[in-house]
Amino acid sequence: MNMEIATVNSLPYEDFVNIFGNVVEKCPIITAAVWSRRPFVNMGALEAAISEFIDALPESGKEGILRCHPDLAGRDLHSGTLTRESQEEQARAGMDGLDSTEASHMARLNDEYKVRFGFPFVICARMNNKATILQQLSERLRNERALERALGIEEVKKICRLRLQGLVLIDAPNKL
Repeated sequence: MNMEIATVNSLPYEDFVNIFGNVVEKCPIITAAVWSRRPFVNMGALEAAISEFIDALPESGKEGILRCHPDLAGRDLHSGTLTRESQEEQARAGMDGLDSTEASHMARLNDEYKVRFGFPFVICARMNNKATILQQLSERLRNERALERALGIEEVKKICRLRLQGLVLIDAPNKL
């Protein structure tokens, strides 16, 4: 459903939030906040508005965004309660096909990560595969909290960009 930016700019508030409300996982408030920044000249401007909103949040707000993300290959994947976007992204990365040893290892690392940092591990699954995800999770467990929060937010922005690309024509000229 790639829309031209002029179509995006003409969307009523409710439609805008319904369509873009999950470009940042389970955070429609972000989309609601950036709606008032229309018109956007292109998809990059919409993405920049979302990134600027996130960057302006206090650290507790950024951690809140991270807490909205599900565990990779976690219970939400197995129970079918992931958002449609997360389901597709995790499947594309092979997270739905872990063998029992890999699944156990992933669960243990996810638990360690949440205990250490207070939020789940976030990585752009569409830009990785299960091997690199497991490797990154193991390596990032050694980071300091502030660095890990920053890395997690950068991954959120990558996820957002890819989700936006599935909704908006890239750099289509604004005809408004």
